[in-house]
Amino acid sequence: MRSRPAAALEWLCLAFAMVGGVVLLALVVITVISISGRALVGIGARPIPGDFELVEAGTAFAIFCFLPWCQLHRGHVTVDILAPWLGPRRDALLEALHNLVMLAVAVLIAWRLWYGMLDKIRYNETSFILQFPYWWGYAACMAPAVLYILVSGFTIARSLGDATRARRAGGA
Repeated sequence: MRSRPAAALEWLCLAFAMVGGVVLLALVVITVISISGRALVGIGARPIPGDFELVEAGTAFAIFCFLPWCQLHRGHVTVDILAPWLGPRRDALLEALHNLVMLAVAVLIAWRLWYGMLDKIRYNETSFILQFPYWWGYAACMAPAVLYILVSGFTIARSLGDATRARRAGGA
């Protein structure tokens, strides 16, 4: 049975992943319409102005939305060459170490994202065609970046719990 905080964290990760998926689908539609508009200029169609700006910002946001879900469900690439020889306890401890590295990466990303956003605000940078402030994209990515940090911390605790249970069960 899962704890309420674990269930809430899973629900939040799923919600962010779903939002990221919807954004990605919208970007596909924008891209198809825009490319079709370019191909059909002869009959009066037009591409969507600033389509690449929207795709750039939207893709970054979608990726940030997927990271917590991926981390929670052990979706990152791992090489398990040593796992059969380590035993369940040592394997869980190695996973805790990997999750600690992911936590450090998540903190680094969020930290630099925050300062990047502050720079974009300070210099009032805007996109070329649509003229939307770049910091909007950075700000949108902050919530999933913070969730990624929380999930990475949770996965460390989960791995340590797995190691403790394996030790009690007599695993190496």
